[in-house]
Amino acid sequence: MTASEAHDAQPDEPVVHILWINAGLSCDGDSVALTAATQPSIEDIVLGALPGLPKIAVHWPLIDFECGPEQGADTFIEWFHKADRGELEPFVLVVEGSIPNEAIKPEGYWCGFGNNPATGQPMTTSEWLDRLAPKATAVLAVGTCATYGGIHAMAGNPTGAMGVRDYLGWDWTSKAGLPIVNVPGCPITPDNLSETILYLLYQVAGQAPMIPLDDAGRPEWLFGKTVHEGCDRAGYYEQGEFATEYGSPLCLVKLGCWGPVVKCNVPKRGWMNGLGGCPNVGGICIGCTMPGFPDKFMPFMDEPPGAKFSTTASGLYGGVIRTLRRITVKTTDTEPKWRRPGRELTTGYRPSW
Repeated sequence: MTASEAHDAQPDEPVVHILWINAGLSCDGDSVALTAATQPSIEDIVLGALPGLPKIAVHWPLIDFECGPEQGADTFIEWFHKADRGELEPFVLVVEGSIPNEAIKPEGYWCGFGNNPATGQPMTTSEWLDRLAPKATAVLAVGTCATYGGIHAMAGNPTGAMGVRDYLGWDWTSKAGLPIVNVPGCPITPDNLSETILYLLYQVAGQAPMIPLDDAGRPEWLFGKTVHEGCDRAGYYEQGEFATEYGSPLCLVKLGCWGPVVKCNVPKRGWMNGLGGCPNVGGICIGCTMPGFPDKFMPFMDEPPGAKFSTTASGLYGGVIRTLRRITVKTTDTEPKWRRPGRELTTGYRPSW
């Protein structure tokens, strides 16, 4: 549903508004990623192509072509002011980008989103959070920057950047009782984001139970397993066979892959339309879906500290496993001896009459 259609909707047609703020510290990569989602696509959601969905109006800078800053069918930023005034009900607040600490400097601002009509001055992203979060039915933090701070929140940064949950509080819940939902990724896996949006919309419509989240606020069904558990290369780890250069099909742990401990489903889901994903195309996992990213996973492309012991143990264990499997292969990779022509039946069959 477009902005003008939402404006013209009949009173008996409840509309769920999605207000998307991409004015945190961010590269907008998560917005770009969502355009590649296929299961479901953002078009499926917005156009109501899925059964049971309520009517949706998406106010998203990337696709809201009808609205301009001050001109068009509607003024884009006015939808956010309507929500602030309590005129949109219900709405889901989506935040992209990390939240800088505006209290640590004497003047200016780190990032903002539109102007305050009363003063004409920019409204900071943190002020929008203060205004809209208490009124939102659900708050969704998309991408690693919004969820945990990401690159902008690494050691030595001048902005004091943090994730949405860090800013609002890890125990914060919406007026509907929903905790902040974190969908990390740098950038986010497209279908992970569209699927989470879909779940929240069904929950708002009363057709889904409370969204199951892990301790880091991530949807459990998406981030309940490690990269290693879904990786096609995991069998090589078990056999103690590790890549020493890129382009090898072997396990990438010694090249700096953190897959054995990182919660992410990209090896199974792929990146776009079931294809791609870091280890699937020969890239190491650098832990971008984890709260400690990037600091606790640096320097990238160095063997993780814990891997030095585990790969040594796996190498010793794997040598024995490979030997036993070679022996097994010798007996199982040949056909049984009775499969041959002749007048004598040697299969062991005994007639019962």
